[in-house]
Amino acid sequence: MSITVFVNERPVAVPGGSTVAAAVTAFDAGLGRKLADGTARVTDARGIELEPAASLRAGSIIRVLPGARHPDADA
Repeated sequence: MSITVFVNERPVAVPGGSTVAAAVTAFDAGLGRKLADGTARVTDARGIELEPAASLRAGSIIRVLPGARHPDADA
């Protein structure tokens, strides 16, 4: 059974139980690679950062942002 989630405001159909990373990759393979290599990050609709391995539910809204926060960036 597939569910619809929203990636950067666009509907994307993914299998139920899909991860954030899978939804981003289904939306745009290039963005999926950036998420995997740490050069992009993902937030929910409220701006809270999500882990790529987090599971999604139908209607989830995620936004892919360029750049990644590195732990030493705040030092």
